[in-house]
Amino acid sequence: MALLDELRELGSNVDEGLERFMGNAALYERMLRKLPDTVKKTDVGGAFANGELKEAEEQAHALKGATGNLSVTPLFEGYTKVVDLLRAGQADQAKAVYDGLIPVQEQVIACIERSE
Repeated sequence: MALLDELRELGSNVDEGLERFMGNAALYERMLRKLPDTVKKTDVGGAFANGELKEAEEQAHALKGATGNLSVTPLFEGYTKVVDLLRAGQADQAKAVYDGLIPVQEQVIACIERSE
């Protein structure tokens, strides 16, 4: 299955993403293929584990931006909630949302990596 079709099935708003890239599917896919490295370079979970809530917020905010720009909706919405909860001082709830987001993130990243 093609990358964009599979991402649609995982809940991404591919049409919105394509629109953001002026309909250039090759460019959009190229940028999507950078997402796994971006995710791997952030360590929201490690920041939570170390009690570094400001760092967790910054890392989650970075992923919120990256996934939002690419219209990877399930990750964007999840990271938006994590950031909002951290900013509201609700670290336990933010961690729970983050933990629930990981399986979805793993599916999305696996989908992108299979297409390379």
